[in-house]
Amino acid sequence: MAAVSPARRAAYEVLLRVFEQDAYADRAFRTAAKDIDERERAFAQRLAYGAVQRVRTLDHAIETLGKRPVRKLDPPVHASLRLGAYQLGYTDTAPHAAANESVELVRNARLERAVPFTNAVMRRLAAGIQKLLAELPEGGLRESYPDWIYETFVRDLGIEQAVALMRAMNEPLETVIRLVRGEPPTGAQPTDVPGAYRVERVDDLAVAEGRIWPQSRGSQVAGLAVDARDGERVLDLCAAPGGKTAQLRGDVTAVEIDANRASELRANLQILQREDVAVVEADGADLPSELTGFDRVLLDAPCSGLGVLGQRPDLRWRATPLPELQLGLLRAAAERVKPGGTIVYSVCTVNADENEAVVDASGLAVDPTLAEEWPQFVHPRRPEFLLTLPHVHGTSGFFVSRLKA
Repeated sequence: MAAVSPARRAAYEVLLRVFEQDAYADRAFRTAAKDIDERERAFAQRLAYGAVQRVRTLDHAIETLGKRPVRKLDPPVHASLRLGAYQLGYTDTAPHAAANESVELVRNARLERAVPFTNAVMRRLAAGIQKLLAELPEGGLRESYPDWIYETFVRDLGIEQAVALMRAMNEPLETVIRLVRGEPPTGAQPTDVPGAYRVERVDDLAVAEGRIWPQSRGSQVAGLAVDARDGERVLDLCAAPGGKTAQLRGDVTAVEIDANRASELRANLQILQREDVAVVEADGADLPSELTGFDRVLLDAPCSGLGVLGQRPDLRWRATPLPELQLGLLRAAAERVKPGGTIVYSVCTVNADENEAVVDASGLAVDPTLAEEWPQFVHPRRPEFLLTLPHVHGTSGFFVSRLKA
């Protein structure tokens, strides 16, 4: 059997696991790429994540040019064609290299009978995919998003902004860390968010030592918006994995419902030298009675994640809006804060149903000073809120509001 490059083999395995076993792309990639060198690993990640993101468009091209429904393809054939089509459509990979290795992946899967078909489809893709992609109308199919996400973006932002947003989340965003202590890494560039620095790559040793933490500017703004002070009692209602929790000053209680995520939260807080944070495993909507009378609450609620689709390549295919859950958690937060206390409600989504609509339904008073503090991130339609946008700000999409009980 002919050899397949380690990068393509890893990307192929990610495609199989994500779409045949419902695995998460980042976890599948860590397993598939654990034994390959750094340069190959970067190429493998680009292939794997890019193909997972673009899979709707790739399948359309495979069906159109290959003249066979993709649902009838054996999984190894389907994965190899998706990988090959991605290289032909979205990278500068030589056509013969993409075709040859897609064929070898099928052969290595012991599907010799499918080799001629794979070879034929790859030839048709090499000849026609660029023209096919160029002629697709603007929208969910062209940018490879479910129609409901495209329609949500168009409703909230208009067609031009929606398309720009989708394109931005199909490309890598800036790499940003939060400086936890010490000096910024060599070459790190300060940003418009205090403590946030752009870097070429994240120094894993500095993370392990708790000197820096990978965290987007949008996420850091959500933590800073709480404005927690020493001496205050502060509640983080949905705390894992703990990046924002560690930003909070004062007497902090962090709540997490899932036992595994609570363990991850404790481990991260230990790395960040925040052993002073009390971690409570509980449902944020049904807290123990003693957890009350807080000065401030951070509710970074579960959501569809439509603002972080660039960082989580498979999320667009499994995302679900959660406005009822979010409203229940926001009302629970309001019950646990002192009269006149502060609640920051944030979500990593660009979806009005989960953002301003949830705040409006809560009936809580909005603190307008948040927008004065962060004018560069003011919500385009509701200036009392913040909305970071990948295509405008280069960071993950976060909605942030500050409310008064």
